[in-house]
Amino acid sequence: MRTALTIAGSDPSGGAGLQGDLKTFTVHDVYGMAVPTALTVQNTQGVRAVHDVPPAFVAAQLDAIFDDIPVHAAKTGMLSVIPTIEAIAEVLERRGVPPLVVDPVMVATSGDALLEDEAVETLLRRLFPIAALVTPNLPEAERLCGFPIETESHMERAAQALVARGAPAVLIKGGHLEGDAIVDLLYANNEFVAFRDTKINTQHTHGTGCALAAAIAANLALGKEMPDAVERSRQFVRRGILLAEAVGKGNSPLNHLARPPQ
Repeated sequence: MRTALTIAGSDPSGGAGLQGDLKTFTVHDVYGMAVPTALTVQNTQGVRAVHDVPPAFVAAQLDAIFDDIPVHAAKTGMLSVIPTIEAIAEVLERRGVPPLVVDPVMVATSGDALLEDEAVETLLRRLFPIAALVTPNLPEAERLCGFPIETESHMERAAQALVARGAPAVLIKGGHLEGDAIVDLLYANNEFVAFRDTKINTQHTHGTGCALAAAIAANLALGKEMPDAVERSRQFVRRGILLAEAVGKGNSPLNHLARPPQ
C-alpha cells in the first residue's frame, strides 16, 4: 500500500484543505494521512475564523506518523504562521523528506487571507529547498516573486526566480491569466513544460488548488515521474470540475470522487 501525507488546514465544509486532500488520496488508491495545521470556520462562501494548532502539537503528530508508517509522498497546504513552518521543516529534515509538494496557500478562493505576510520569507527559506515541487497560482507567485505576472513569459520569469530561491521545481498555475486558454507551466531541470487546456466557465473552483497538489503527491507516491504526475493530476482536477454538482451557496467544490485518468 502506497501512502501520502497532507499537512494542511481543516475545511469543515469538506471542499478544500485536508478533507479534500484525503478524498483525493483515496480516489488515487493511496492510503491517506493528515496532520492539521489550523482549524478554520469556513464554508463555500468564505473563511470566518482561523485557529492555529500549536506548532509543537503539529510536530508531535508528524513524529507519531513517522514512528509508525512509511510516508511515500507528502504535501503541505495552509501554514499560516512562522512557528508552524519552522516546526514542520525541522521534523521533515530530521526524519528524511519524502517527495514533498508545497502548495503555498496564501488566499482562499473566497479571497480570505490564509498566510501572514511575515511568514512568506520563512516559507521560501525553510520549505522550498526541501520540496520536490512548489505549486503557486498566479497571485501567490506574484506575492512570492514581487512582480506582476500577466503573460506566459512572466510565468517563465517567475518560475526561474523561485528556483533561484531554492525550489527544485515549480509549477506556475495559469488559471488567472486573461483569455480562453489555461496554461500551467512546469519548470524543472532547467526545462519548461507547458500544459494547455481550454478554460472552463464554472463556479466549481473551491479546493481545486488543494486537489491538484494532493493528486501530484499521490502520483509521486505511486512512482510517477514529475511531468506525468502533473499532467495526470491536472486532468483529474479538470474532470472533477466538469463532473461537479452545486454544493453550498458560494464557490462550490470540484467533485473529488471523479476517478483519475488511467
